[in-house]
Amino acid sequence: MKTLIKTARAAMVTMALTAGTAALAQDITIAVVPKVAVPFFDDCNTGAQEAADRLGVGYQWVVPQNTQGATQVKIMEDLIARNVTGIAISVNEPKSVEGVIKQAMDAGIKVVTFDSDSANSGRSMYIGTINTEAGVTMGNSMAEALGGKGKVAIVTGQLGASNLNERIDGVKKALEAYPEIEIVAVEGTEDDLAKAVSVTEALLRANPDLAGIFGMSQVGGPAVAKVLAQKEFADRKGALKVFAFDDLPDTVQGVKDGFIDGIMVQRPVTMGRLAVESLVAQIKGEAGEVKDIDTGVTVVNAGNLDSYTK
Repeated sequence: MKTLIKTARAAMVTMALTAGTAALAQDITIAVVPKVAVPFFDDCNTGAQEAADRLGVGYQWVVPQNTQGATQVKIMEDLIARNVTGIAISVNEPKSVEGVIKQAMDAGIKVVTFDSDSANSGRSMYIGTINTEAGVTMGNSMAEALGGKGKVAIVTGQLGASNLNERIDGVKKALEAYPEIEIVAVEGTEDDLAKAVSVTEALLRANPDLAGIFGMSQVGGPAVAKVLAQKEFADRKGALKVFAFDDLPDTVQGVKDGFIDGIMVQRPVTMGRLAVESLVAQIKGEAGEVKDIDTGVTVVNAGNLDSYTK
């Protein structure tokens, strides 16, 4: 009888603990804020939503209408006012959000950054590509394709985005070993495809001897592919070496069509999943040591286009 009573009590304690955990999960709401509405962040949303569903927590996907830092600040202020439990943000302008991230943390809201960091904001961790190293890989890939010489241009997204500037720093670091490769231009596009197409057209017209283009954000690859498909630039196909970031459908098609030589493929689904999992673990006090996570990149080209995994 005593054994049965002890077993029953143990079962009741287990049920109470389980119920408490479930209640805690139900009280958690995670908000994820991307930079802007582009397909790359759709993948992040997929990973984040799946993690939230599996963990049984509330989930909000809050997309800025533009890439201005002030827009993300306003979103963060609204989320603080709504008393969400955790926020994951891909930062457009690192300096602009420092104050509001600190405000959220002071209010007891856990904050992580993903994809693009604000390192001085007090966020608990960064999850995503170590962009300087990815840039080094990209620069070395271009140098090999060019045989170590030629003029190149960089087509980036928003000029103030820390992740893109880190990639550019990595490219420049790699090219220091190749003095005969010259960077002739660095152009911003605000991650707008139409603007990226115009910028690329202007670069090719102004530099008829341009040997390579780096597409630093998700619009770079699709933009170059669209431009090289035009009759005006048909003779540049193959001669112009192109390396881009992110395996959007148009970028992958650009590799298949011979317009793009290589893609630095990130792991956005993993970023979204880990952002939610890490926030929930921190909120529950189960995170242990909290430190940045490098989700890495894969160099994808015609040879492994059908076999790589994210």
